[in-house]
Amino acid sequence: MRRRSCLARWLSLSSVYFIAGCSALSSDKGRKSAEALIWTGRLALNLASVPPQSYYASFELKGTARSGELNLTSPLGSVVAALRWSPGEATLHTGPRSQPFESMESLTRHVTGTALPVHALFDWLNGINTTGEGWQADLSRLDQGRLVATRTQPVPAAELKLILDR
Repeated sequence: MRRRSCLARWLSLSSVYFIAGCSALSSDKGRKSAEALIWTGRLALNLASVPPQSYYASFELKGTARSGELNLTSPLGSVVAALRWSPGEATLHTGPRSQPFESMESLTRHVTGTALPVHALFDWLNGINTTGEGWQADLSRLDQGRLVATRTQPVPAAELKLILDR
């Protein structure tokens, strides 16, 4: 619980940097690379919980839905948390500490307060409009480096926004 609270505070503080950085996209990163599946950019997650929660971070997503890594970074570029998964395991790395989880769903629920559709996210980033456990994605601006996914059920409702570096 304390780790989630610390991460939540950091993500809330980084919102100022996120908003400031939204207008400046780099010229050659973020899109899917043919050699290695890597996406970079910024993300915002808003939960309609009581009280409402918002998380903001820069990210680097690599791998596949089956095996990969999601790094959340501070505005200065240091990794605050690394989520890693492979068949049968999911691990949260915060600094020198590692914590195993039974699934990516339980890991993302621990970090953000809700399960995120990591498996569907890879399809969305590849332009495939997959439904992910209540999540619906709007891919209409993916060619502009923007992706929005919403979930109304189960509660709390959630909205995930990604801005990809170009």
